[in-house]
Amino acid sequence: MLLEIKDLKVQGNGKEILKGINLQIKKGDVQVLLGPNASGKSTLCHAILGSPKYRITQGKILFRGKEITRLTPEKRVKLGLALSFQSPPVIKGVKIFQLLERISSTGSLQFKKNEPHLLKRDVNLDFSGGEKKISELLQVLSLNPKLVIFDEVDSGLDLKRVKKVAEMIKKELICKKISVLLITHSGAILNFLKPRITNVMVSGKIICKEKNYKKVLKTIKKYGYEKCKKCPFLAD
Repeated sequence: MLLEIKDLKVQGNGKEILKGINLQIKKGDVQVLLGPNASGKSTLCHAILGSPKYRITQGKILFRGKEITRLTPEKRVKLGLALSFQSPPVIKGVKIFQLLERISSTGSLQFKKNEPHLLKRDVNLDFSGGEKKISELLQVLSLNPKLVIFDEVDSGLDLKRVKKVAEMIKKELICKKISVLLITHSGAILNFLKPRITNVMVSGKIICKEKNYKKVLKTIKKYGYEKCKKCPFLAD
């Protein structure tokens, strides 16, 4: 198992946000985590990457067979974890190509073949939503990851941009057997990428795991997320 999360409870600002998360992701896996706003999806992303903003009060995180629950974010990234942020920061005075050269773990400059018009611009300065997502993808590719977590990758994008980002994810990650966890509220990305497992999170818990993502989306669209609590594949 590439990533294994066991009974994870996490606090932020003294409040319990994640209330016993269990999740397993295999090598080359594609999974999605759906959920309403404030359900804990982004908190889970940051807890996996070791953000100091959140405190793990119970449970374990294992990656590539090693417990990483208390490791620093830097050490987790070196093991092969990468996160594409929902709202990445603007870095004035630093060009994208400079950042990519600095963070590249392989010394490869293959990223220059992708989106060359972005490379000489300051990181995320006056970028459109789609350009930010592509910039984030170029950055995670430079880290030579084993698992990439995309936090709300389809947020604020029209379907044309969602399709372009999805095609890059498929070509640069999925086709190369790099595992992907897609965090989404709208589910728009699922028009172009097909997950093996669809997880549904509500109020800090993964309440449903389902192989048929179309069934999940149809249920949520018709009844809302509360209906998922009655799913026959209700998570433990």
